[in-house]
Amino acid sequence: MSHSLSKENYLKAIFHASQQTKGSVPTTVISKKVGAKPSSVTDMVQKLDEEGLLEYQKYKGVTLSEAGNKAALQVIRKHRLWESFLVEHLNFNWDEVHQVAEQLEHIQSDKLINELDRFLDFPTRDPHGDPIPNRAGYMKTSNKKLLVDMKVNQPGVCVGVKDNSSEFLQYLDKRNIGLGTRLTVLHHEHFDGSLHLQTDSSTLMISSKIAQNIYVNLL
Repeated sequence: MSHSLSKENYLKAIFHASQQTKGSVPTTVISKKVGAKPSSVTDMVQKLDEEGLLEYQKYKGVTLSEAGNKAALQVIRKHRLWESFLVEHLNFNWDEVHQVAEQLEHIQSDKLINELDRFLDFPTRDPHGDPIPNRAGYMKTSNKKLLVDMKVNQPGVCVGVKDNSSEFLQYLDKRNIGLGTRLTVLHHEHFDGSLHLQTDSSTLMISSKIAQNIYVNLL
């Protein structure tokens, strides 16, 4: 079943928010994520409730139904497949693809997306390291952890980012940090939480804020 662009944006925003709250998502959170007034959010979630895509309880928030969860995962699948295509075949950098994929994710052709998936050889991760749902909505999970939580001298490899804004990704590019980069914490600075790192090519210092937005797998 196809849904309007606005409805898809809401379902996707609620899905992402629910991964952080691990429960009902307050309408105030949805309002910030979609950039809409609280009254507009209330109107939309009531419509989505009537359509069986979520459950809305006043003052408590919303929870996606099975149908709503499935619809959100399909939008996320399209978004991440398009990001992969843009980076791998159209010479986009990883900091340039998000806004373009935001537009492409609303294409309604199942055949196009399934063929795109096959053309890309069924990738399981997008250029930012995020899992790509398969046709059935299944996503591979990993035991990734945040760089800020790594112990001293424990080697790891960058497998993703929590912040995929252009500014953050450009910051990482300038420091030659990307997916697959080996990272070892040499020292935690107790005063401000900054970290001394050994990377593939250099040693450098990064702030705690940066370390809180880089995912790693331990080696």
